[in-house]
This record gives sequence, C-alpha cells and structure tokens, in this order.
Amino acid sequence: MQHILVVDDEKEIADVIELYLQNDQYKVFTFYTGKEALNCIENVRIDLAILDVMLPDVNGFDILKKIREKYTFPVMMLTAKAEYMDKITGLTLGADDYIPKPFNPLELVARVKAQLRRYTQYNEGTKQMGDIIDFAGLVLDRNSHECTYNEKPLTLTPTEFDILWLLCENRGKVISSEELFEKVWHEQYYKNSNNTVMVHIRHLREKMSGPTGKSDFIKTVWGVGYKVEE
Repeated sequence: MQHILVVDDEKEIADVIELYLQNDQYKVFTFYTGKEALNCIENVRIDLAILDVMLPDVNGFDILKKIREKYTFPVMMLTAKAEYMDKITGLTLGADDYIPKPFNPLELVARVKAQLRRYTQYNEGTKQMGDIIDFAGLVLDRNSHECTYNEKPLTLTPTEFDILWLLCENRGKVISSEELFEKVWHEQYYKNSNNTVMVHIRHLREKMSGPTGKSDFIKTVWGVGYKVEE
C-alpha cells in the first residue's frame, strides 16, 4: 500500500482528499499544520505528498524545501486559483505538479496516480542497458532514479529526471516545448504550459551548473524548443 501525505489547514478540503484517496486503497496521513507534517515525513515512509501553500505555522514552500533536502518522492502543491506566482515558486523549489483550488477530487486522484506511476517506474524492475544513459559526463539510471554529472550526484525530482531523460534519449534533436510537456506531464499542451516547462528547464540548468560552473548542457533553440548536443 502506498503512503500519501496530505496537508491542508482547511479541514473540509483535507478530509475530502483523504476520503477519495482511501477509496483508491491508498494509506493517507492527513494533517492540518506544517509541523505535524514535517514530523510525519521524518518517521513514516512517504510515497507522495500533497501540500497546501498557505498553512498557519510552516508554509507549504518551507515543507517542500525540507523534503527536497533528503527525498525525491513526488510533491503536489495546492494553490489558490488566482495565485499564479505560487505555481511558479513551487515548481522552482522542486514541486512536480500543482492543483488550483477549487479542484475536482477525481482529477486530483488521477494526477496522483500519474505521479506515482512515473516515480515507481524508476524504482522497480531489472536493470538493462536501455535503462541507463551515459554520455558527456552524465549518467542517468532509470531504475534507481540516480543521476550523476561529472561524477557528482544530482538530486532530481521525478519530473526533472523525465525531462532530462527525454532530451538525452533524443540528443541532437530539438524537442519542442509542446512535445516535451505532453510526453512528460501526459497532459494536453496549452499556452501557459510553456511557463511550466521553462521553470523546470531553468531548475535543471541550475542543478547541472554546480559540478561544472556552466549551464549550457541543455541548449535553447529559440522559437523551436530544447536539445542536448550529441
């Protein structure tokens, strides 16, 4: 049984999410404050977290930062519909998805399943040559979800790993923002989706610049998309 953390100070919303997830046979740990959630993360194996941005004590962004210091499991943020910057901030800090309020609980459950499916793909199965990419100082292992660049480990979220894998698998070829979004997020591309892609690419470049001091591993082809050189 997979474990899901739900944190929202609006009890009605948190309880609805818990009910729908339990109906799909998930073990749900529900909290209404950030401190309780942080304590749970340290003591329970969590497979996915759903965090509200606005909490009475520790806000969702601070919880997200704490999670990303040690863990790579998927994190979904709940944001007020009008707070567009909340979405950008969450993605920049390492969130894998965001759900604007109000939301359809069935859509939320579908997104949870998609994130867990993507994450578990990298932690199961027998390692084969097709599960490893090794070139230009970068090593990606799809089974262990490990990434090293110039022999230094990079901690990537599942979404960041998917983006880098797709670009490296198609190195030398330009991948459009639309193709990248639809293959990684498995959703229809809209105009605002390009901002989501840009934030994740920027975050990847920042992480990859650490071992080399350079941020040009992923190249932008203006007006077309992104590519990794062969």
